[in-house]
Amino acid sequence: MNAVQRIAKNTGLLFISNIIAYVMAFFTMIYSARYLGVANFGILSFGLAFSGIMVIFADLGLSSLTVREVARDKELSEKYIKNIGLIKLILSLITFISSILILFIIGYGLETIIVVALITCYSLFASFSIMLYSLFQAHEKMEYQALGAVLNALLLLAGILLVIYYNMGILSFGLVYFFAGLFIFLFNFIICRWKFVLPRLEIDLPFWRELFRGALPLSLAIIFATIAFKVDTVLLSILANNISVGIYSASYRLIEVLLFIPSVFIISVYPVFSLLYKSSRESLKFSYEKSFKYLTLISIPIAFGVTLLADDVILLLYGTQYTGAVLALKILIWAIPAIFLTDLSNIIFISMNRQNVVVKFFIIIMIINITLNVIFIPMFSYIAASVVTVITEFTSMLFLSYFLYRYVGKIQYRWIIKPLIASLIMGLFIFYTDLNIFVHILVGTGIYFLALFFLGTFSDEDLELFKRIIARKEN
Repeated sequence: MNAVQRIAKNTGLLFISNIIAYVMAFFTMIYSARYLGVANFGILSFGLAFSGIMVIFADLGLSSLTVREVARDKELSEKYIKNIGLIKLILSLITFISSILILFIIGYGLETIIVVALITCYSLFASFSIMLYSLFQAHEKMEYQALGAVLNALLLLAGILLVIYYNMGILSFGLVYFFAGLFIFLFNFIICRWKFVLPRLEIDLPFWRELFRGALPLSLAIIFATIAFKVDTVLLSILANNISVGIYSASYRLIEVLLFIPSVFIISVYPVFSLLYKSSRESLKFSYEKSFKYLTLISIPIAFGVTLLADDVILLLYGTQYTGAVLALKILIWAIPAIFLTDLSNIIFISMNRQNVVVKFFIIIMIINITLNVIFIPMFSYIAASVVTVITEFTSMLFLSYFLYRYVGKIQYRWIIKPLIASLIMGLFIFYTDLNIFVHILVGTGIYFLALFFLGTFSDEDLELFKRIIARKEN
């Protein structure tokens, strides 16, 4: 199976499973927001953002290092899992205790602290699952990760529906997250034991030093990136109030739902990029350019469409209590094209062992993000957080584009022009017609792809690639 076929197989598996998982996660979010109301949904959203920042200190880039190194040498699987498992256990205990202390120092109420503590446990369990997923990814056995993602989403949705049915409080939401995370970790542990290696613990101090040296650039990049892109919710909670967090999160969570597209693709191409860097630089550049083109074709029309339909989207999903989220969504959606391409660029640098570039980049982005949020959130609340997010993402994209030119070579960015033109045509249709939102989406999508076709967007290489993917699926 060649590189294209492996990407097609793994992308297909993860795409289908993530569609299922994200659909369930989408309904989990909607039911939670409607049931809890703006203020309590703000508490839940703060818990997810805060734990998302803290949990990175329980991994420190070790999972990403495992994907890269085991993809190159499968015999290292057992060595990595045994040692990283113990390291993560120690780091997780430190992280949990630190999280509780920080919440008490800031002065949050007991109910909020308990909810955040339960969600932090969920995130820590998820961190151990990600460690095992890194083994699945390195062996390009994405079907196990796909099944885990679906089960996780199903447990969360079922748990939240039970809480709503029995009219329970926000503490019950925290418990649902806790038990879902625990169950999924145990499930992945069993899969790892059954199909790969027994995840025992091992102390090999010289190897630990080697691990931390190799993971340090990755961990710094992940720490700075996570802080940069989650700190807005935490700062809103500290500098504004739970209502602002709830309104902002209602829009931001819709953006996160759309991120399954690049995340699925990137998970699949990461091991392949790592191999191509060693075997064929030209193939690596070609694969990156094609990935860039396809992510652009998807992300630009999403930004146009959601901007024009934001009022209908918020009213349909959340109801009138979240009308303040309309403007936030119209702003935030423009971060989508930049996020798609930034995530892709990050992966190619990590695949090339150029983590230092990513670290420098994220330090700058983190400083810009925190500074702008601290200055403007007290004055403009969630609107400031929305604008700062877009500025941060586009700064990220431009910064990485410069370094791609230096380390990879000249990249063809002309692919952006035709999707822009096709999206404008689609946008004019939506703007000048008064139709049901679902009709707008269906017909608008058809208009967009017709415009792409008449603009000659797809080359012979694209058509040949599609044929190879289809042929693989038929086999």
